Amino acid sequence: MLHWQWKRFAELTLDELYRVLALREQVFVVEQKSIYQDADGYDRGAHHLLGKASGESEPVLAAYLRVLPPGLKYPEASFGRVVTAPSMRRHGYGKALVEKGLSFIETHFPGAPIRIGAQHYLQRFYEGYGFRRVSDVYDEDGIPHIDMLR
Repeated sequence: MLHWQWKRFAELTLDELYRVLALREQVFVVEQKSIYQDADGYDRGAHHLLGKASGESEPVLAAYLRVLPPGLKYPEASFGRVVTAPSMRRHGYGKALVEKGLSFIETHFPGAPIRIGAQHYLQRFYEGYGFRRVSDVYDEDGIPHIDMLR
């Protein structure tokens, strides 16, 4: 069971920010072998969802995503950096992240369309949440991606 918490950038403790960046780097850079600059300038304007599990001495960041308000990256609202720690997979946390992200957007930006840049292999997963593909496959940092709208 995870403890879910939404925070703005300025509300993140240094320790939380470190864990967020470490998890994103662990999965997107090291595991997926994608060389890119994770610090893309959008974190300061984002809403951050942290899913923490109880650890032996301190909570473990098990899952994370960020929501970008309309106009920050795209005209539409967006979410991204959807990530589950490798040791915490197979518990449905990816689905919980997306559901919580969509609910947050619907509450805070009612009626706003949502655009995501999804890894191509996740097309069917996001279609299950009402997204539709709106671009050809493109390379983003060595990984095939597509744009999707809801």
